[in-house]
Amino acid sequence: MFKGRHFDRSVTLPCVRWYLAYNLSLRNLEEMMAERGISVDHATIHRWVIRYSPEPLKRFNPRKRAVTAKWHVDETYIKVRGQWKYLYRAIGSNGDTVEFWFSERRNLAVAKCFLRKALKRHGWPERILIDSSQTNREATLSCETQSLLQDPSRRKLESIRIHQSRYLNNRIEQDHRAVKRRIRSMMGFKSANSARAILGGIGMVPMMRKGQAKNACAQQPSLAEQFERLAA
Repeated sequence: MFKGRHFDRSVTLPCVRWYLAYNLSLRNLEEMMAERGISVDHATIHRWVIRYSPEPLKRFNPRKRAVTAKWHVDETYIKVRGQWKYLYRAIGSNGDTVEFWFSERRNLAVAKCFLRKALKRHGWPERILIDSSQTNREATLSCETQSLLQDPSRRKLESIRIHQSRYLNNRIEQDHRAVKRRIRSMMGFKSANSARAILGGIGMVPMMRKGQAKNACAQQPSLAEQFERLAA
């Protein structure tokens, strides 16, 4: 992943991890590196984050352990170049991240794509809790119907129960706040591509902290150790 790069991974990887995991600005990281005798521009660190954030997530996803069968699904607003875009997210009843997906649009087609992605990776939930959004309700029903048509054996399973409640879905609303808190210090995103890459990395960090990766060791590895293993 870091072969042929000017800076060693011992410099690049911590910068990427710190930026994704903590409320640090790019200039904060530039200063921190300068204190260590390493001269690197904040714009270079930004390029590292965009370049290297997607790869650990790609390696992390196949290692994710199973989530609960009760999901909370919602989308939140993310500002990109002064315009509102959308981050679709789903979490389990215990707070584990089920799936997330950044989109420039908010409509039925996007909601269906997001749910199909979650269903493909995690299987058939017992219940999906959403707010008053009719779009998310229609998307869930459509994905269920399509799944039954493609695999008739699923008819033996119970239908997904859809619960709609603005207040019972507070769990995911609270979970959104952790993402919003991190991106607030970033002063927005400059492009959809950079938003997609960085939000993927930000979304991966809580999964690491919650121990959502299958781990052969008895002791949960630290955040730094998990990054090192994924970058190996």
